[in-house]
Order: sequence, then structure tokens, then C-alpha cells
Amino acid sequence: MSTTTLPARRGRVLSIWTPEDKAFWEREGEAVAKINLWISVPALFLAFAVWQVWSVVAVGLPALGFRYSTNQLFWLAAAPALSGATLRIFYSFIVPVVGGRRWTAISTASLLIPAVGIGLAVQDNTTSYPTMLMLALLCGLGGGNFSSSMANISFFFPKERKGSALGVNAGLGNLGVSVVQFLSPLVVTAGVFGIFGGDAQTIIKNGQTVQVWTQNAAFIWVPWIVLASLAAWFGMNDIADVKASFATQATIFRRKHNWLMCVLYLGTFGSFIGYAAGFPLLIKNQFPSVNPLAYAWLGPLVGALIRPFGGWLSDKLGGARVTFWNFVVMAGAVVGVLYFLPSGPSGGSFTGFFLMFLVLFFTTGIGNGSTFRMIPVIFLNEALARVTQPTADARAAAVKEGNTEGAATLGFTAAMAAYGGFFIPKSYGTSITLTGGPEAALYVFITFYLLCIAITWWYYARRNAPMPC
Repeated sequence: MSTTTLPARRGRVLSIWTPEDKAFWEREGEAVAKINLWISVPALFLAFAVWQVWSVVAVGLPALGFRYSTNQLFWLAAAPALSGATLRIFYSFIVPVVGGRRWTAISTASLLIPAVGIGLAVQDNTTSYPTMLMLALLCGLGGGNFSSSMANISFFFPKERKGSALGVNAGLGNLGVSVVQFLSPLVVTAGVFGIFGGDAQTIIKNGQTVQVWTQNAAFIWVPWIVLASLAAWFGMNDIADVKASFATQATIFRRKHNWLMCVLYLGTFGSFIGYAAGFPLLIKNQFPSVNPLAYAWLGPLVGALIRPFGGWLSDKLGGARVTFWNFVVMAGAVVGVLYFLPSGPSGGSFTGFFLMFLVLFFTTGIGNGSTFRMIPVIFLNEALARVTQPTADARAAAVKEGNTEGAATLGFTAAMAAYGGFFIPKSYGTSITLTGGPEAALYVFITFYLLCIAITWWYYARRNAPMPC
């Protein structure tokens, strides 16, 4: 009897999962995959919201009476990326060990720790800086979720749909960055949780005394985290066939393309999360008369919304081609940012500065989608190329191996890329401290994008490239 005629479900475990089989996919696979995708999206959205809540909270701390230096504030904005990137290394390999449904529910529920902790800490301006730094590091729990989420969703879709599916999961998940920067300034203006939300704080704004509930920036996510955790536990699936030990997945460390794609994804997602984390503080530093929270959220919004299009475009044109030209535009956009800084030839134009950053966020979104389309294709093609006997069983084993390595690489490259969320805002702070401005950091970014252009062209995009994709 064909395996595709057997029932695929056994409780919440999918005992048979063959998405490359078109008959299976059309009969039941697509419906199941979409359910898992659409539960994964809000869970990942909340993870990004909690991960980046410090990009907003840090801006408002001085007005609340917290006496932190500019460099300390940049540290608070950067610390979640440092811990999140480190956690992603472990989260990269956990889905085949624990199961996608179980881990999505557990990791989403863990977001309650920093959300509740921050909400309590900001109500007392005598809270020590080490305590605040520890809470910022705990927000990395949200950053870690991306690696496991992307690895999990990659198992559900066939090769020709992976780019679009991963783009939707990541793109709509990335919206959490923009929404937290847009929503936080609104929810802090009212005591929306009543007696359960704590007392208001008094600040001076535009010469007037106003009351704010800064804790709401964290508390607002608590009920949604609970709902998303329950939805994942009761609505998602584990795939029996993707069970694999860490040792099995660790073969990616011997694969050259794992390390090359780490560099490229650092250039795209690392830029997205780094620019998002540092954008409000950079605006405040370079254009003091501008309210950064009125504009900063638009950048991550553009990057997140365009990411699914980057995956779709790469499915149509090829991930390498899209990635190559995307890095060319990114390098040019940073040159534009330098031009419009107060120290640049323009003499300082916030409009030009802001538009150049919107271009940067746009290209990070396109590049996020294109690089994540490249990875599963590269590893599936590599595994199939190693097949010496073209039998059905050998091909099935190669497909499983390629998908397992591709999923692990998706997670691991995401881990490495997340360090961009630390290095970019920290580079701003260091450059400003040492030189008086962010220019030195921006020149380093341009140099790195030129390296990414060279890698993409040589290994993936040129004629007769070793691994066209």
C-alpha cells in the first residue's frame, strides 16, 4: 500500500508527512501546513514584540528619572539581541529533538518572564541598572524563538513553496518590531489595566506635567502571549519523521554553505534587527528636535511587510540574483544616510536621512526573504547531488537529509544574524563616544555589504557558480 494513502494524523503527531508528493500535498498536506503556519505567525509576532520592547522603553527612561548614560541606554537596546542571538544557537536544533508544536507553545509561554518583569521594574526609578540589563537580556527569549519557528515551518512545505511560506512566517512575525514601536507610545498614555496595571508615573513633556503608565509597554503583550501559547499547544502539529538528534543536525558545521549563508543573512536580517533596535536612539542623537517614536516604527514596518515579497520574488527569479542586487542597493543606501547626517555634505536633513533608512529597511526585508529561500534549496540540492544510486528510497533519504540540514541551517544562520541586533546599536554608541558621531560605524557597514556582494556573486549568482540557486 502506498504510504500516501495511510492516515497522516495520529493525535497532534503527523506520522506521515511527504509534502514533495503532489497528491499528498493537494489532498491533505496543504491544509495542515497552512494551519501550522497561521498559528506560528502570531506566536512569532509576539516574540519579536517582546524582543524589541527595549528599543522603545530605553528612549523614555531618562524622563522617568532613571539616570543612565547614552552608552548605557544603547546597551539596553542592544542587550536583547546579544542574548537572543546566543539562544538561537540552541533553538536552531531543538525542533527535531522536542517537536515543533511542543516547543512553539513552551517558548511562547516563556515570553511572560520578561514581559511581566519589565512592567514591574519600570514603575520604580530606583531600579538598579544591572536589574534593567538582566531584564533586557531576558527579552532575548523572544529573539531565540525565530530560529525554532523558521526551522519548524520549513518542514511543512515543499521546495517550491518554502520561500513564500518562510517569507510569510518571518515577515508577519517581524511586524512585531514595528507594532511595538508604534503601539507602545499609545498604550502608555492611559491606565488600560486599571488597578491591575500599577500606578502612573509623572513626567515633564513639552513643558507640561503629564501622567504615563510606562509598564503598559510590556504588560500589553501578556494576555496575547497566554492565548498564543494555548493555540500552539492545541492547534499545531509535531512531525514524527523529522525527529533527529543534535549530532545528526550538527553535520551542518562541516558544510561550507552554512558559514557562507551565515555571512549573507547577517547582512540582511542582522541589518534589519540592528537598525530597528538602534533607530529611535540614533534619531534622538542626531536630530534632537525630532520625536523618534513618531517615525522609528515605519522602518521595521516596511522591512517586515516586504519580506514575503522577497521570498516570492526569489521563488520566481532565483534567490541568488535577488540577493546580489539587494546588497548593491543596501551599500548605496548607507552612503545616502552619511550624506544626510548633520555632519554630511547636506548639513543635516531629517527627511533625506529618514528616506534613506526606509530604503535600507526595504532592502533588508527583500534580502531576508531571498536568503531564506536560498538556504533550503542549497541543502536539498547538495543532498540530492550526493545520491549515487537513483532509487526511490535513496532519493527519499536524500530529501529527508537535505530538509533536516536546511532547517538546522535556517536556525543557525538566524542565530548568527541576530548578533547584528547587538553590534549595530552598540556600534552607534561606541562610534558616538569615540568620534562624536555614528559615521565610523556606517563606513564599517558599507565595507561589510561589499563583502556580501562578492560572496553572493562568486558562489551563487555568477555564470557557472558552484551552487546556483
